[in-house]
Amino acid sequence: MNTINPNFFQTGVHNQVQPSQDVTASEAQSSFANELKNAINEVNQTQADSSMKTEELIRGEATDLHDVMITSQKASVTLQTASEIQNKAIEAYREVMRMQI
Repeated sequence: MNTINPNFFQTGVHNQVQPSQDVTASEAQSSFANELKNAINEVNQTQADSSMKTEELIRGEATDLHDVMITSQKASVTLQTASEIQNKAIEAYREVMRMQI
């Protein structure tokens, strides 16, 4: 069973690049894209694990209902968190676009 990294949504460009370093826009974009892909893949994996455990329960193969419910809740929480992060990113983008230069 996969466990969720406690720093799941706390990883990112800000953790990998120190402010004093010169970073090109291309490097920052690449790093951000990689972190975003990793986060989406982890959310997808928790969803897949939840589906698998639920199917096992339906077929009568799973004997531990608590494990199935915990896996389901982890998937739900990671999906909700990803959705909230998406909303915040869109809100930040809109705020930047409203700025006057």
